[in-house]
Amino acid sequence: MQASQKYSGRTLRIYFVRHGQTSLIRDNLFCGTSNPELTPAGQRMAESLARVYGRLKWKAIYSSPQRRAIQTARPIAEKIGRRILIEAGLREIDYGRWEGLSDAQVRRRWKRDFLRWTADPGSNAPTGGETAREVAARAGKVCDRIRKRHRSGNVMVISHKATIRILICHLLGIEVGRYRYRLSAPLAGVSIVNFAAHGPMLKSLGDTAHLPGEIRKLSGG
Repeated sequence: MQASQKYSGRTLRIYFVRHGQTSLIRDNLFCGTSNPELTPAGQRMAESLARVYGRLKWKAIYSSPQRRAIQTARPIAEKIGRRILIEAGLREIDYGRWEGLSDAQVRRRWKRDFLRWTADPGSNAPTGGETAREVAARAGKVCDRIRKRHRSGNVMVISHKATIRILICHLLGIEVGRYRYRLSAPLAGVSIVNFAAHGPMLKSLGDTAHLPGEIRKLSGG
């Protein structure tokens, strides 16, 4: 479990946290700009995150402006007595006309767009949506600002499945168009990146050890 880790020297440690479960994610539907609330299970995920990671000392908590991310951030923010800092660049990728639909529905209606996107989401967007490179540009700027504000210590960033994977690829020099096939980001999972003299280093990916067993395996991973 990563919550016991301590930073040393001038290392900045960013904890990238995916939000908890929503009804759209539970039903395996595209959920980008949609703004659902957490399900009861998702709220339990947020509370479990707060219970375990609230033991650490935090410099700041940043969140996407979307409801599911803020609701995930709220329990730990209240526990440690810090306000949630909203950053628009941390929002989820825009799935355009695919919002709220299943893979099968999208494949039937926009087969060519779907095949191009699955082959290379870095350059190809969902119909009317956003490419991975566009997400990397806006989310990367947020990360740059965080690194300027906080030279060391623990910072939590609560965001979304695609955005977190794209941002980690961007930070580590992995082609962002491969994010769907290189990294995982389970519900309420915690990925840790250290920023020190030699640049970013991934220390943990999608850790869910803080979640009770009965909700750890819920759909949406």
